[in-house]
Amino acid sequence: MSFRDRTVVLGVGGGIAAYKTCELARLVVKGGGQLRVAMTPAATRFVGPLTFQAISGAPVLTDLLDPAQEKSYGHLLMARVADLFVVAPGTADLLARLRAGMGDDCVTTAALAMTCPRLVAPAMNTRMWESAAVQENLSVLRARGWHVVGPGAGQLADGDVGEGRMAEPEEIAAAAGRILGPRDLAGRKVLVTAGPTREPIDPVRFVSNPSTGRMGFAVARAARRRGAEVVLVTGPVELASPEGVRVVRVETAEQMARAVAEEVSSIDLFVAAAAVSDYRPRNPAPRKLKKSEGDETLVLGRTPDILAMVGEVFDGRPDAPVLVGFAAETEDLIENARAKLERKRCDLVVANRVGAPGAGFGGDRNAVSLVEKGAEPREVEGTKDQVAEGILDRAVALLPTKRPGREA
Repeated sequence: MSFRDRTVVLGVGGGIAAYKTCELARLVVKGGGQLRVAMTPAATRFVGPLTFQAISGAPVLTDLLDPAQEKSYGHLLMARVADLFVVAPGTADLLARLRAGMGDDCVTTAALAMTCPRLVAPAMNTRMWESAAVQENLSVLRARGWHVVGPGAGQLADGDVGEGRMAEPEEIAAAAGRILGPRDLAGRKVLVTAGPTREPIDPVRFVSNPSTGRMGFAVARAARRRGAEVVLVTGPVELASPEGVRVVRVETAEQMARAVAEEVSSIDLFVAAAAVSDYRPRNPAPRKLKKSEGDETLVLGRTPDILAMVGEVFDGRPDAPVLVGFAAETEDLIENARAKLERKRCDLVVANRVGAPGAGFGGDRNAVSLVEKGAEPREVEGTKDQVAEGILDRAVALLPTKRPGREA
């Protein structure tokens, strides 16, 4: 199993199966991955932190309140560098605390900060595993996007026979490899736009929309995990910069258009996930406008059409990047997406219905239709990280194996 150029953060829970987690750690390192380890206090009673430090070659996080540990490799730094977070063993207690969103030890606190995919390997006695509470906790974690591997059935440490045995290290490593996915964008440059733009009315008011930027940031993270050099041009959002991604922050559509124009000449893939304002006040006031008794008239002008601009630049050229547009629609979803596909010279349009449950602006999940020429729409639903992977699966399939004048 190859983990080359990937960073796996391993959260070790306090169960007897913790001894098997040592072999999982070894498999990650053997596969060329970078390994970072956090342990619950109970886990240190089963396996010493020194064991994981020897395997990983890095400090092990065991105490949130230890200044030396937080300085050398704290839980937030783990979250910034992680490509995958694996919890093994996932004891009944640890599952409950993860579900509740607690941050009372190094593992749960790291989990709260993670934006990468997350995998848990449950391990406990059969009676505990079959309890309604454990099953409910696991169901909630799955709904939040956690992946689950195991448990298996067999003889348990206490002599009982049944389900609850932690999956074998090789099985967990294989599941981790599937989640991390391929390195099929290695050597490619990907440009992503994200978030809203703000078009000023005066120094304190603006025209904008509810975009949070989460979908575009998820695409940027996924492209980076798949080996790409990624540039993310984002409007004003309250999101931390993805690790390993060059981020250009802008405010207006005009600024976003200029930033894209500076980057676009050398890209292989352009994912236009930003919700760019279509209109801007034609004459923004230099001072705050005071309220008057009557109505005010705001004259709007068009903003630059960034996706169309890129399509026009590369129209008919053999080195044209794959263009992925987004269409947020309230009606006639597929018809409008197909029209945008032609009008903007896109290779793929990601369409989602605004206001539909579990889709659109604001949430952690999305449900989209991938529309391309000559094919039936493909439906993708899940967390925004999962949807991002689905989008890139199709975009990668559209990439030529080699571009003229570029390395494949």
